[in-house]
Amino acid sequence: MAKLLVVDDDDDVRLMLKKMLEMDSHDVITAENGTQALNCLREQLPDVVILDIIMPEKEGFETIVELRRDYPNLKIIAISGGGSIGATNYLKLAKTLGAHLTFEKPIMMKELKAAIQQLVPTEAYS
Repeated sequence: MAKLLVVDDDDDVRLMLKKMLEMDSHDVITAENGTQALNCLREQLPDVVILDIIMPEKEGFETIVELRRDYPNLKIIAISGGGSIGATNYLKLAKTLGAHLTFEKPIMMKELKAAIQQLVPTEAYS
């Protein structure tokens, strides 16, 4: 079981990811934007942050830069459904800024779960 922070401004996406990941016995906390995510991190450090790119208040790119600066070893998975320049371009930039892995929405849960396993091997949290 890994400790995960899911950051997405879409309530439905955030809740769906939380429920699906908890079904795999992960400990999941959530935040609606980058500002809330950084506040959560001050209280408890997760193994992986799953971070949407397009969000109000503090978007994903700015959040990735701050996470890399303040928590250089923290694993980051960036997710995006698109926007004005398309998900692929957003995710390429997220990777350049320091995201370890990226996924385009809609997310295939099997792939996301495999990515978490890759970033945080079972023996690290068993």
